[in-house]
Amino acid sequence: MLNAEVERYISLRRAAGFVFYNQSLVLRRFVRFAEAAGDDRIRTARVFEWVTRRHAPVSSRSELHIIRAFALAALAETPGHEVPPAKAVGAARGGRPTPFIWAPDEIAQLVEAAGRTSRSPVRSQMYALFFGLVAATGLRLSEALGLKIGDVTSEGLIVRAGKSGKSRMVVLHPTVRTVLNAWLEIRRKQPAVSDDLFVSRHGRAPCTATVRIEFHKLLGVIGLETAPGGKTPRIHDLRHSFAVRSLEHCGADRAALSRHMVALSTYLGHAHLASTYWYLEATPALLTRIAAAQEDFHARHRTVQVGRGDSA
Repeated sequence: MLNAEVERYISLRRAAGFVFYNQSLVLRRFVRFAEAAGDDRIRTARVFEWVTRRHAPVSSRSELHIIRAFALAALAETPGHEVPPAKAVGAARGGRPTPFIWAPDEIAQLVEAAGRTSRSPVRSQMYALFFGLVAATGLRLSEALGLKIGDVTSEGLIVRAGKSGKSRMVVLHPTVRTVLNAWLEIRRKQPAVSDDLFVSRHGRAPCTATVRIEFHKLLGVIGLETAPGGKTPRIHDLRHSFAVRSLEHCGADRAALSRHMVALSTYLGHAHLASTYWYLEATPALLTRIAAAQEDFHARHRTVQVGRGDSA
């Protein structure tokens, strides 16, 4: 019964214009879990058991939100379903979470571990390139998974699945292009039912949930399940790290930093420049430069005020 209801719900959401891909994966997995336990209705206790199996609070809240929306729709049609409280696993924190900034050697360890932990050599190479590409270009997870073979051009990567539907060109460093070209040779020989750049054993790009599971396995391999401060590194932090390190390379030259900020905003596909300015607060090095600039500004401002007072 639950399976029929969830399939109808997924069909309705897609008919309304939603892609509903990752949500459908979560719902189908939850329904299989609930039906295996003998449930024919949504039970709050079962939902809580399912969403808390993960260690990452963000993932638990995301899955709870997806299942709760389904529960509300199911209850409207069929009595007996339970709707779990919206804050059953805690409320989301306000503001942006402080990013974990990856050190270059930590990224190297991640890529190296990805290249040797799978029993399938092709799968290992795929994940090594995938995480390396995200770290080297700052792509969003969805953007990297959305890449097609034809998106690799002589000018760079064409990102067609950007946020808000925007497309952009991402220029590649020669070292990245060398590794990417080697993967293309392997990829073209793989049986696939799509032209996705990264493919799983099903011949299509893996879903975000699968990639996150693989990522968390690799964190355990390299000993970064919990970073200093109790944070769990995320895939998205590789994007943050790319942005922060590129700003740090500008040094103390504020004019160069301002120019680079505009270019970086375009490169990352930000809709607003304000989203890029946030990265200035991400590391002590950048904060120190901001503080120094503020002190310099106030010192010059005081000098001007004193000079005006003397002339009066």
